Amino acid sequence: MFTSVARRVANGGVHASTKRGISVQSLLHGSPEAKKAGDIHLQQHSHLVGRGKYIHDFEKHRVKPERIDEYKKAAERYYRGIQEDPELKVKLSGNWETLVGDQDTFIHITEYENYGGYDRATQIVRTSEHYEAYKAMLPFLYSRINQLNQEFAILPTAPPHADGGIFELRTYQLKSGTLLEWENTWRRGIEARRKSVAPVGAWFSQVGRLHQVHHMWQYPSLQARKEIRNKAWQNDGWAETVSKTAQLTTSMDSFILTPLSFSPLK
Repeated sequence: MFTSVARRVANGGVHASTKRGISVQSLLHGSPEAKKAGDIHLQQHSHLVGRGKYIHDFEKHRVKPERIDEYKKAAERYYRGIQEDPELKVKLSGNWETLVGDQDTFIHITEYENYGGYDRATQIVRTSEHYEAYKAMLPFLYSRINQLNQEFAILPTAPPHADGGIFELRTYQLKSGTLLEWENTWRRGIEARRKSVAPVGAWFSQVGRLHQVHHMWQYPSLQARKEIRNKAWQNDGWAETVSKTAQLTTSMDSFILTPLSFSPLK
């Protein structure tokens, strides 16, 4: 789902002559030119499709089964602590345990005011009592991976609420150079799905495993999920979105999650 690769998207721009030589059409269809340009184009696509205001850190913890109860207490202490510290300016989007998918796995999403806010908050945490709280979780873990994501402009993350039920996190590995086409496809697809269920959020990766997109949805139950997804096929544009999604991706994953007691989204 995520990887711990520690590399950032290139910060440099593309020279004007290069921009003229690579058409928008070629970028949309993943041409050889777009693939060759690689991460530089990914950054430029981000400017076009991203909301730009916030960075969301997705942290995935694989927990030792026999230590889950202890882990949950330690996680609540840490994530509540950073959320309630006004100096950090960190918002807690949500905290979940996997019900279907990678077992004994927990996902935490935190929000920062762009990269400057992330840099500042992480520096403060490492020299404060919050770091001791973070380290208190480590004895209960097999592994931990994080990824920095940006919101799609078309779908900001839902505010805290307690509607109950389950969450589905869908992760797609895109073909290089197809982010703009994905956004254009899902701009129509989201509107078709809204008729049946309200989305929680949609993000694309910027640091960590690149060319990944995440969608999150909330349903009353797995049975309701099945019925809602079946109903979506009756909406104009949904079949086209599904077909196009298959063309733009190399892999897809679906994880059913249950919120932890302290999650702002539940």
